Amino acid sequence: MKPELLNAAVKLAEKLEHVFVATADSSGTPHVAAAGELKQMSKDHVTVSSWFCPGTLANLENNRRVSMVVWDAESDKGYQLLGRVEKVEDIAILNGYLPEIDETQVVPQVEEKLLVRVEKIIAFSHSPHSDLEE
Repeated sequence: MKPELLNAAVKLAEKLEHVFVATADSSGTPHVAAAGELKQMSKDHVTVSSWFCPGTLANLENNRRVSMVVWDAESDKGYQLLGRVEKVEDIAILNGYLPEIDETQVVPQVEEKLLVRVEKIIAFSHSPHSDLEE
């Protein structure tokens, strides 16, 4: 993994203010979530935080592999970061009261931060591209 690519992906995520996080359960059923923040912690570690839905968290209990996509549709430039979640940390908790949400609607109550060891970075774009590591 090239550290300069990780740096570029994090800078793009800061500009876009979102990143997509893909997980899969133990049977391989995929799930994609949107997160708001991607931060670089070291040469091969990032954190990603969001009010992740229960599906993402349930998947991570049995399968720590994750793919994160940062993609700028306007320029068609992006990165796919492949790695493993090393830690899940609670960073904020709701008290269960959101007056604008219908009582029958289930919403996440805990904001989570995932610590991910990035193992591979590949290009991501709408146009034809290789899935080989850059």
